[in-house]
Amino acid sequence: MSGRTTALTPPDDAGPPVRHPDAPAPGEIIGSHYEYCFGCGPAVPHGLHLETRAGEGVRVTAEFRVKEAHQGAPGLAHGGVLATALDETLGGLGWLLRVIAVTGRLETDFVRPVPVDTVLYLDAEVLAVHGRKIYCTATGRIGGPEGAVAVRADAMFVEVKIDHFIENGRPAEIKAALADPDQVKVARAFEVNP
Repeated sequence: MSGRTTALTPPDDAGPPVRHPDAPAPGEIIGSHYEYCFGCGPAVPHGLHLETRAGEGVRVTAEFRVKEAHQGAPGLAHGGVLATALDETLGGLGWLLRVIAVTGRLETDFVRPVPVDTVLYLDAEVLAVHGRKIYCTATGRIGGPEGAVAVRADAMFVEVKIDHFIENGRPAEIKAALADPDQVKVARAFEVNP
C-alpha cells in the first residue's frame, strides 16, 4: 500500500484476516443487507443494486452497471457514486469475517473515467485485522474482471455492536427493521450474518 496514508496502513502487529468457518461459500451471493440501502437495496430506484459474491479467502466481488442517474459529468459516472460502489463492496467483507463493521476511513483513487452503461467489476479483500480495525482494499475495473483499473480504494472498517445502529439510526426505520417477523431480514438489516 505504498503512497497511502498511515491511517490505512495496518500496524506491524496486525494479524492476518481469518475467514469465519460459517462464512458464505465462495461463489455464493451475499445479497442485500437492507432493502433501502442505496448500495445494495432493491427498493431504491436509482440505487446501485450491487450484488456481492463471496470469493476465496477473505475476498468478495461485485458488479455495478453505471446508469444515467449515476452521472456526474455528461455521460460519465459521478465520482461519489464510484466511491459508494467501492465502499459497498468493501462492506461485504464483514460477512466473511462474521462481524458487524462500518467504514472508518475510505481513500479513493480515480484512475480513469467510467462511462454510463459501463459495467464496473469490483474486487475487495481484507489485508489485516488489528483489534476492532479491519484493513482492506478494493479495485474497480472496466472491460471485465481483468480489465483496466478505473477506481481503487483502501479502507479501514471498525467493528461495532448492533447498538451502534439502534442508538444512531432514525427511530422509525430502526423500529420497522426490528419489528420484521423475518428474523433473518432483521439480522441482515444490521449486517449481522445469521
